[in-house]
Amino acid sequence: MNVRRLIPTAALATAAALGAAALTGCSGTASAGTTKDGRLSVMASFYPMQFLAEQIGKDHVKVDSLTKPGVEPHDLEITPQQTARLGEAGLVVYLKSLQPAVDKAIAQTPAKNIVDAATLTKLEVHGDSGHDHAEGEADHDHDHGGTDPHVWLDPVKYTEIAKGVGAAMEKADPDHAADYKKNTDDLVAKLGALDTEFKDGLKNTASKTFITTHSAFGYLAARYGLDQEGISGVDPESEPTPARMKQLQDVAKKDNVTTVFFEALASDKTAKTLARDTGLKTDVLDPLEGITDTSQGADYFAIMRSNLKNLQKALGNK
Repeated sequence: MNVRRLIPTAALATAAALGAAALTGCSGTASAGTTKDGRLSVMASFYPMQFLAEQIGKDHVKVDSLTKPGVEPHDLEITPQQTARLGEAGLVVYLKSLQPAVDKAIAQTPAKNIVDAATLTKLEVHGDSGHDHAEGEADHDHDHGGTDPHVWLDPVKYTEIAKGVGAAMEKADPDHAADYKKNTDDLVAKLGALDTEFKDGLKNTASKTFITTHSAFGYLAARYGLDQEGISGVDPESEPTPARMKQLQDVAKKDNVTTVFFEALASDKTAKTLARDTGLKTDVLDPLEGITDTSQGADYFAIMRSNLKNLQKALGNK
């Protein structure tokens, strides 16, 4: 015989509350955008945004990146699970126009605190030292609306973004605002020192022109008085035309170029072909879109200093 027992309304309410708490605990991220241990949950789009969040947030945050190490950020595909996690984050930090898949996912997310790094500094259009591109060549502006998104490679512009991310963390987690402010100030000071190192280190070089597979260094070149010549434009996987390769051979002779740079996350085939045809050396210039075991450093500062050293060697530092 079935016996139905009446349970008081208050008991039902208590049970429901306990059940909801248990579900929240199991999910790992509370609805308020914090982790089980109370840290601010931050979702970054790719390494440069992740690095800022980690440096500014330190122990008060848990930072995850949508772009895993070794993945070329431009080609990122986002899973439905990642889109869902965006909505649970206490803070989302990304750079609009760099990764179309990220832009689409963020447009669908209910996340309350979203920071677009592109709004924290001025994006610019960068070409390749005024040389004409060959007819039919892929547009060197790729899909970024005509502007160059690689602002993190300029320590001064990266500083502006760092300040904006710091302010966003203070707003998202006001209980730790003083710590975020201090950490931001510390990071800004380190970036200022890096800017000085680049300024002094590239002031007196035999050549001002460098050739790279990936036109990611427009801001860096503009900041320190250099001329960037990109083989493939801002898309590291696009193929240059024979006319462009011939043009670069002429540039190499005219401007005393010694080295063709390639990057760790993309194929070095085109760089080696050009180097072989022109008798040049090859070396790494890292656009810092991601870090792997083969990177020339463990973090942003180490790799930027490695880039500086490689540029000095290639340009003939006096």
